[in-house]
Amino acid sequence: MFGFLKSDPAKKLRKQYDAKLAQAQQAQRNGDIKGFAELSSEADAIWKKLQPLEQGQRRT
Repeated sequence: MFGFLKSDPAKKLRKQYDAKLAQAQQAQRNGDIKGFAELSSEADAIWKKLQPLEQGQRRT
């Protein structure tokens, strides 16, 4: 009945993923290669959690 009030975990992870990618891009532009690598790794970990959630939403 109140399904519209539940938060969407995929949406939250997508927001975190996009933020990490933006931070990684900024680090790369500033010449911070180590920071870029760390942020890219964190973004990849978020992506691995996000991908199955998004694929599950497409099937339903």
